This record gives sequence, C-alpha cells and structure tokens, in this order.
Amino acid sequence: MSKQTTMSHAANRGFGLRSLATMLVKCPPSTLLALPWVALMVGVAIFGPYISPYDIAATDLRARLRPPVFFEGGDWNHVLGTDQLGRDVLSRLIYSVRTSMTIGVISTFIAASLGIFLGFLAAHARGRLEQFILLLIDVQAAMPFMIVALAVLAFFGNNLLMFTILLGFFGWERIARLARGLAMSASAQGYTIAVKDLGGSPLRVYGLHILPNVASSLIVAMTLNLPEVILLESGLSFLGLGVQPPLSSLGNMVGSARDLMERAPWLVLMPSLVIMLTALSISLLGDWFRDQANPSSNDR
Repeated sequence: MSKQTTMSHAANRGFGLRSLATMLVKCPPSTLLALPWVALMVGVAIFGPYISPYDIAATDLRARLRPPVFFEGGDWNHVLGTDQLGRDVLSRLIYSVRTSMTIGVISTFIAASLGIFLGFLAAHARGRLEQFILLLIDVQAAMPFMIVALAVLAFFGNNLLMFTILLGFFGWERIARLARGLAMSASAQGYTIAVKDLGGSPLRVYGLHILPNVASSLIVAMTLNLPEVILLESGLSFLGLGVQPPLSSLGNMVGSARDLMERAPWLVLMPSLVIMLTALSISLLGDWFRDQANPSSNDR
C-alpha cells in the first residue's frame, strides 16, 4: 500500500472520529444521558449469564425478603435484596432485562419486515392489491392490540415463541404506511427510473436501490416502535399472559410482587424503574435519530 493511500485512510478515520465527536457534542443532554443507559441494557442482555451473581432459580427461604443494600438491614450479599422465595433480585433483574430486550428486538424486526414488505408491495402493485393492503393497515390501526393479544393468548395458550411472534404484529401498519410513501417517492427519482429502464427486476429495484436509500427513515420508525413493544410485553407479563415461569421478564417481576408492595416495595420499584428508564431512553434516542435523518424538522 502506498504512503499516499495510507495517509488517505488515516485522514478518513480521523474525519470519521471528528464527525462522531462533533455529533455527540451537539447532542441534547437528554440524549447523552439516554445513550449510556441503552448501551448498559444491551450489554446486560448480551452478557447477562456471565455477570449474574446467582442462579435465578436458586431459592433460600431463610433469606427471603431481604432489603437492598441501601435500605436499612440490607447487605452486600444481595445488593438489590431478595424476593418472597429468597431469590436474588439483581440476578432476576439481569435475566429479565435479557428476556424483555430480546423479545422487544425480535418482535420489532418481525414488525419491520412485515411492514416493509407490504409497504413496498403496495407501492409497486397499485390497484386492488394496494387498496387491500391499505385496508389491512386501517383495520390493524383501528384494533385495540392489547385486547386482541389478551384474547389470542387466552384462547390459544402461550409459549415464548408464540408470544414473540404475536408482539411482532404490533406496529407493522405504521412501518408499512411509511415504507409505501417512501417507496412511491423513491420510484419517481432518476436512479430508480434508470434501473427500471435497464431491465432491473422489481426485487432488484426495491431491494438494492430503494431500500438502502430509505433505510434511515425505516430504522428511525423501528427505534420508535421498540419501546412500545417493551411496554406491551411488560403489561401482558404483568397480567400473567406474557412470559411464563421459570423464565423471568420485567413485567412478570412486577406482577409477582404486586401483593408485596407495602412489605417489600423494592420488588416492584426495581423492575418498574428499569422499564421506565429503558422505554424513555430508547424513545429519546429515536427522536434524536429522527432529527438526524430529517434535519429540516429539527428546530434546535
């Protein structure tokens, strides 16, 4: 490799780092606070089994309902205390974050895949097929998803795979509507018309040319959909129709401790705080990504 090429690569890396530093400096304080929390949750979801101090199924009735270390009577053996069965709350919280984040991310990808496919199909097909897809979008938007999910889970039963797929049907209609509009706009651009004139197939046009050019807006939509899925999972698990024992999620941690709120408030406080901070942080990052993807809408 020549000296000039090496200097060019070094300059590009330096420019990329400076651009990233400039972007972070211009971030609002709320985004700078949200970013490390989301990074922490992602790290916990990935490395949870390696950092958990105890097995979540290990019970010790002699150590039941011990308070956290910052409460009177707490100790460092159980930093966040224990639950009604003597299980370590920190360990259960780590595994619950792992479960809730995994379900949220997979369900969001399912919703995005379905929404992008149907949105692009409507933009390409037009006519009756487009009208049918738009009808499906309107029907989905009009349905109270929580009630439908409760009915489906109560009627068909529940397992983790089915629960994750069911949550994947939440929010796809918004992504489909956005994907359709972006695809219709991109279809009128010169690069798309040129590919079509050269004989490019619809799969090539939409997959290799339109999708990469509208990906930033679709990623923003996915980012804004993720916290809603996490909240929905927490709500269904709280009601007992979501994640089932022996697995643990943030929602069923709150649900299993609701009768102990007065006696052991930390059992509800800890997972509730994590749910709130995680949903808020991802929403703040989603808003920031949206401003970056569409600078004209940024009033700052």
